[in-house]
Amino acid sequence: MSEVLNMGSRCDGSSAASFVKNPTIKFTKLFINGEFVDSISGKTFETIDPRTGEVITKIAEGDKEDVGSAVKAARQAFDHGPWPRLPGYERGRIMRKFADLLEENLEELAALETIDCGKLFSVSKNMDIPGAASSLRYYAGAADKVHGEVLKMSRELHGYTLLEPIGVVGHIITWNFPTTLFFMKVSPALAAGCTMVVKPAEQTPLTALYYAHLAKLAGIPDGVLNVVTGFGPTAGAAISSHMDIDAVSFTGTTEVGRKVMKAAAESNLKVVSLELGGKSPLIIFDDANIDMAAELAIMGILFNKGEVCAATSRVYVQEGIYDEVVKKLVEKAKAWVVGDPFDPKAQQGPQVDLKQFERILSYIEQGKREGATLLTGGSIARKLGYYIEPTIFADVKEEMLIAQDEIFGPVLALAKFKTIEEAIKRANSTRYGLAAGIVTKDINVANTVSRSIRAGTIWINCYFALDNDCPFGGYKMSGFGKDFGMDALHKYLQVKSVVTPLYNTPWL
Repeated sequence: MSEVLNMGSRCDGSSAASFVKNPTIKFTKLFINGEFVDSISGKTFETIDPRTGEVITKIAEGDKEDVGSAVKAARQAFDHGPWPRLPGYERGRIMRKFADLLEENLEELAALETIDCGKLFSVSKNMDIPGAASSLRYYAGAADKVHGEVLKMSRELHGYTLLEPIGVVGHIITWNFPTTLFFMKVSPALAAGCTMVVKPAEQTPLTALYYAHLAKLAGIPDGVLNVVTGFGPTAGAAISSHMDIDAVSFTGTTEVGRKVMKAAAESNLKVVSLELGGKSPLIIFDDANIDMAAELAIMGILFNKGEVCAATSRVYVQEGIYDEVVKKLVEKAKAWVVGDPFDPKAQQGPQVDLKQFERILSYIEQGKREGATLLTGGSIARKLGYYIEPTIFADVKEEMLIAQDEIFGPVLALAKFKTIEEAIKRANSTRYGLAAGIVTKDINVANTVSRSIRAGTIWINCYFALDNDCPFGGYKMSGFGKDFGMDALHKYLQVKSVVTPLYNTPWL
């Protein structure tokens, strides 16, 4: 990841040459039961290029009625279609074909991602889309290894468990990693034998529709994978409350996660998994490798323009090396290249949309008002588009909003600590618990702190060390339920116990 980010030498607001590789927009309609269709209402909405603020195209706006059509198709495919009844190996074979098609269309998909959410083209091409293909292949390999267990009963009974697909799943995903999140949800659900309705974020619908097209080409039966584009209060709410959806998996804000959970409870008590916000601490101890620590901190907050749920938005540095670390962080931030995401030299593209752009700027102003020290950045980086300078605040106190709220932008809050006990207390002084980082050479410190921080993932002397085999999910108000690993597969399965009497058995 750091290799991808280490591509430039300066950051300013000057205009760069045009690196536009605008792809042709092929898919703008809802994908239901294997076909692209207009919304029932006929309504559309605009998707915006964050590099310029200009309209890319108009997308079909699905709502409750369209979700109903998609769920009906998914239910038919689950109850009567071949997908849940195929041998796991055959599901895996089709999923591998799906992965191959992602790689065959790599350049076009990466360009779509870039114009829709401002993500660096190099990151989409070299990381996100290959990572999505890898995710499909990982779960394809698991599809024929889903099995229960034989139970050792205490009486004359023979018992065993079955792992069965949970049914129709609703996936509601956010906009910061459109491809990664799509396949983080879809891959294990497909492997489990589920059918599904996916609602991508309204800000970033383009690649999800393309993936629906590729799914059909790969041989995924009609009705198994449906994509309904639209808005959260209408399409998203309809998924959360639908009586014929068996489970919903949501990635987004804690505020919306509450609404998803409430709707699930008030409808059919569908199973819910939530990957929500974060305010993740990076704790740097006096014995740390300073160069590595500074690199992890800056990469952790500026990667993907800070639009990362697990970003290192709070950095705590032990007092013995504080000044040296701060100096390096400021140097790196000032050298960070903000620019056109198609530019190979750019390290940071535009924020996803105007709303997020203005939200980040408002938090920067709030930090100034609350008395934090602005060390660098804090301004708009370019006249055109939604670009913000890498921003570092020092002297940040725990009660400040910039230390408590998830900003979801390139804004780092720095603070100094003395003891390991203070570091642990400050790291835990948040309503979130998604991830944390520790930088130290002392294994005892690493063990103590990693077991003391209430977060779902702890990275020691590394950051963003994600892997298909490593479960990822939060504690506290960062949600519950895991993505990645076999834990993700199991949330789309349910356990059935089967028991039969034993007569005249020579043993139990």
